[in-house]
Amino acid sequence: MIHVVAISGGKDSTALALALQCRQPHIRHIFVCTPTGDELPEMIAHWQVLEIMLSSPILRVTLPIGLNGLIEHYGALPNNRQRWCTRQLKIQPYREWLKRISTYSDVVSYVGLRADEEERAGGIYDDIAGVEQRYPLREWGWTETDVWSFLDQKNVRI
Repeated sequence: MIHVVAISGGKDSTALALALQCRQPHIRHIFVCTPTGDELPEMIAHWQVLEIMLSSPILRVTLPIGLNGLIEHYGALPNNRQRWCTRQLKIQPYREWLKRISTYSDVVSYVGLRADEEERAGGIYDDIAGVEQRYPLREWGWTETDVWSFLDQKNVRI
């Protein structure tokens, strides 16, 4: 079984990754992010600190042409009429990566959606054979307040 934790760099996925390390120390997690290729230096620094805290690298799964290549391709910035950014830079590369690794082993994909955001749906990847999607923050009943409290205890700033 392969255990994959999706990390955006935001508060929820950061708390999820650190909490899973504490709650499941016997499980080797693979931490994955999907950079756009145009991240601010602060985000890159955050991922580097998180790698140290997790004692594990964060695998970067990317679309080779990146955000700037897609902007050039579409001749426009992503906007409310051209909503290709998340789908093409985040969801599709992660989906393709999950398909590849699920050919070798069953996969649990952990996503950091909280209990107090029922209206949000995560990327649906459990239609990929061998992939189970889990939402531990929801399973634990964690709200935004719980996430911030946990991050404060760990001295993590977002």
